[in-house]
Amino acid sequence: MPVQYSGILDEHRAVRNDCGIFDISHMGQVIIQGNKAASWLNTMLTGNIHAMEESTALYTLMLNENGGIIDDLIAYRTGADAFLLVINASMAEEVFAWLKLHLDNGIILENHSAEFAAIAVQGPKAGELAIEMLAGSGCQMPARNTLAHFQGENGTTYLCGTGYTGEPGFELLCPVKDITQWFNSALRAGAIPCGLGARDSLRLEMGFPLNGSDLSPERTPLAAGLGFFVDLDKGSFIGRKALVQEKEQGIREKLTAIEMCVKGPPPRPGYAIRARDKVVGQFCSAGLSPSLSKGIGLAYLPEELSRIDTSLEIDIRGKGFPARVVKKPFYRTP
Repeated sequence: MPVQYSGILDEHRAVRNDCGIFDISHMGQVIIQGNKAASWLNTMLTGNIHAMEESTALYTLMLNENGGIIDDLIAYRTGADAFLLVINASMAEEVFAWLKLHLDNGIILENHSAEFAAIAVQGPKAGELAIEMLAGSGCQMPARNTLAHFQGENGTTYLCGTGYTGEPGFELLCPVKDITQWFNSALRAGAIPCGLGARDSLRLEMGFPLNGSDLSPERTPLAAGLGFFVDLDKGSFIGRKALVQEKEQGIREKLTAIEMCVKGPPPRPGYAIRARDKVVGQFCSAGLSPSLSKGIGLAYLPEELSRIDTSLEIDIRGKGFPARVVKKPFYRTP
């Protein structure tokens, strides 16, 4: 059936106030198995894989030797010696190649990215919708950061207690052939389709960084404010040496939340940021917050300018607009 998409503002409010499907995509999926899988993954990712229990999820990062971010991803432990990595679609081939380059003997590494599609249901009523959507599957909406699975018509379907909006909800990963039935099932349950623009505004309000915009191989998770997802005490992993050195020397710049102080044109990625009559950075992500009705954005600023309430000026088409540094997230769910 045809789907009528509303504007970004309506889609955004559907997720914050009701419930919405905000994304349908072919995210990257990599399956890893073997009795040394956990130990090997621990050397490839920043989080402590050994601390994961079965059927749980861990947001973590894959780094290069310099500590730069190749990708941020979610690792799911599907069994004692089995893992599912869900990665950004644009990075699927690069991530798989990086894993393959560092592969240890006895590890089974499989790229299933072309075989899966993903649908996300987010919002305060996600649990209610899940009851109808998942009826007959033997599963219910998974708790936050947990994983469930069942056999669908064309293979295993995974239910993940994760999302990119800051709201309750779940992500469903299924064989590509099954995605149409799940999309229609969500519509019948009362979910509202949402586009990528709404998803971007939702994640920005929560201060969630986006790979390719806020995260890159040139910047570390410590600079990006993701140190909580880096376990420097777990042992060796790719990029650890560079992060230890950065921490000892002091972080020179930080990914900073910035809020416009007056009404005006919305900020956009690439707009220059000034302090003390000097350009000190530019927005990585920026736009109008539908929930707050003001311009917000993320930018790397020198450490001394990243402190809360620091006054800034945003250059928008040659005119300066006052702004200030604020605490993340911009929007706090009730």
